[in-house]
Parts: sequence; C-alpha cells; structure tokens
Amino acid sequence: MSVDLIFQFLGQQWILVAALVTTLAMLALHESRKAGPALSINEAVQLINSGGGVFLDIREAPDFARGHITDAVHIPAAALARRSSELEKYRQKPVVVVCKIGHASGPATKVLRAQGFSRAQRLSGGMMEWDAQKLPVVSE
Repeated sequence: MSVDLIFQFLGQQWILVAALVTTLAMLALHESRKAGPALSINEAVQLINSGGGVFLDIREAPDFARGHITDAVHIPAAALARRSSELEKYRQKPVVVVCKIGHASGPATKVLRAQGFSRAQRLSGGMMEWDAQKLPVVSE
C-alpha cells in the first residue's frame, strides 16, 4: 500500500477520520478524569509525608515481595473492592495507588473513590518509574 493511497483515503473520508480522532480524544479525557490526575513521584512522596497517608500497592503478591515502597499496604487489585476496609484509618487521608506501570492504578483509584476515599490518587509510572529513579524499595 502506498502512502498516496493513505492520503487519498484521508482526503476522501475526512469526516470519518475526524470523528475517529475526536472519539479517541474524548475517551482518553474521560478515562483520565475517572481516577483524577496522576501524581509524580515527588508529588506523591510529599503528599504522603505531609498528610499522613499511605502508598497502596495493588500488584500481585510475587511482584510486591520482589520489592515495594517502604510501609506500603498491599492489597491486590482483584481483592480491593472487598478488602478496602483494611484502609479504614486512611479514609480521610491521602492514599496513593501504586501498580506496575501506572495503568491499573486508575481503575483501582476509582474503586476507592466510590467507596469514600476521596483523597485517593494514582502514581504516574507505577513501580517501573519508582525503580527507574533508583528510589528505595523493601523486599520480603
């Protein structure tokens, strides 16, 4: 397929292409707003240190055991809805949700917010970003 055919299609079907781009942009905006904005690592650490909150690691047990943020609470994403009561003392405090790469933390943050954890936020980049910045982790 030549590039000319692609440009010809885009020119002839510009309404369809514009609708697709608009739909994708709206979907991305909607998804990002569901769980609120993602925090950078510096913002998250400052928030936890100043607000008495907690990091909530939602990765599976083997990943958590390999290395996690000091004092992080571990509740796997699949169990979060039924185990959120374990976070009761943090209901009015910051809860920063951490996953592997930053994608699973959005839906988990939405679950927490729906259960009354209004200060729940997600960590941008997850543990991959934490490790990339060579920040300390605890292994079990």
